[in-house]
Amino acid sequence: MSKLSLTTEGDRFVIITRRFRAPPEAVYRAHTEPALIARWCLGPPGWTMPVCQMDPRPGGKIRYEWVNGEGGGFHLTGEVVEVEPPRRIVHVERMHLPDPTPDNHVETTFEADGGGTLMTMRMTLPDAETRSAMLATGMAEGMEASYVRLEETQGWEAAA
Repeated sequence: MSKLSLTTEGDRFVIITRRFRAPPEAVYRAHTEPALIARWCLGPPGWTMPVCQMDPRPGGKIRYEWVNGEGGGFHLTGEVVEVEPPRRIVHVERMHLPDPTPDNHVETTFEADGGGTLMTMRMTLPDAETRSAMLATGMAEGMEASYVRLEETQGWEAAA
């Protein structure tokens, strides 16, 4: 199984890559269909996503809300800028922790890679301080936990 790889570039960029055992169409759908996103994009064990809104078209709104069952939680809002199904999504997002973070511009691509998909997510943050704060949250671990859940729960069958 592939593991998430996170690298930085310059002062403002974060690049995440991960390989999946599913075709680009399935990985794209798992990132754009709310019913699928809400099943796997949960972060560490114990978290749930009671609100999942994703309108995958230019100008479409995004809202994800996570809760941990112990009174803790946060949410993300954003807008879709561009889509090229099933190979590319560009969106802007901000976390609310509870105050909103500066905008994070995200371009995600899904490329055929052997029998699966190479996903590359390039995040552009406003400055080095914002990037450092984001990386300090442990976001990579939460993302990998979610992606492991997607593969282990056979989410590809639902997305295929």
